[in-house]
Amino acid sequence: MAGFRNGRGRDNRPPQQHRPQQAPYGYDGPPQGYPQQQWQQQPQQQQPYGEPEYFGDPHAQHHAATANNPGHTQMFSVDDPYGQAGAYQAPPVPVGPRLPWKALLSGIVLRPADTFLRMRDHAVWGPALVVTFLYGLLAIFGFDQAREEVLNATLSSTIPYVLMTGVGFVVAGLILGAVTHTLARQLGGDGAWQPTVGLSMLIMSLTDAPRLLFALFLGGENGLVQVIGWATWLAAGLLFTLMVGRSHDLPWPKALGASAIQLVALLSLIKLGTL
Repeated sequence: MAGFRNGRGRDNRPPQQHRPQQAPYGYDGPPQGYPQQQWQQQPQQQQPYGEPEYFGDPHAQHHAATANNPGHTQMFSVDDPYGQAGAYQAPPVPVGPRLPWKALLSGIVLRPADTFLRMRDHAVWGPALVVTFLYGLLAIFGFDQAREEVLNATLSSTIPYVLMTGVGFVVAGLILGAVTHTLARQLGGDGAWQPTVGLSMLIMSLTDAPRLLFALFLGGENGLVQVIGWATWLAAGLLFTLMVGRSHDLPWPKALGASAIQLVALLSLIKLGTL
């Protein structure tokens, strides 16, 4: 039988061929039974520690060689260049609760800085529209020529004329306030348009009230009325600058520049009596 010695004491099994043993990982010498000279003639490919071995796989080696060439895709990560720029930001919290109309009107005259800062996030349409409309109803009597025309006219024609004047002052206040807000935003302001327009209408009406009070009795051409008009116009410029600065977070030069068109319009239309 194969695998057993025959009768003559000879082993009839075929001689075993010794296969060279593979050297352990990291061993640079030849495997056991492999000629040293022939081993040194073969090119050695030493894998750096921590990198994968392809174990002679030609497809894997080709992928590694062409990974960064055109036409081949390689996975990579992209960092966000904007960081937290796209993160959600909560809207600004109002400085305080809305002031009632009495505290608002008195605060504009007595505590303007605190009042404008507190009301920068609150609309004031109710007080602004009412006060500006009432101011427009009386403003017509502050001009000598217009007052004579109204007093000499009949009651049926006087009422529509006075009402139209009040509405005209409201529209003019809205337009001038919108211009001030637009200029403030172009100069870097960040305030809302509703508080800016409403507060500008209140400033326009309240600051001209002293001049109008004297003009009702002394006439618009009186010297004292003219002096009061210039003084209240300067006060209006101060309040406009303070309001725009608080509402839009602007320094006073930019706040004054944003209010310049409205100040010039008030000076030419009301203070100088050219309405």
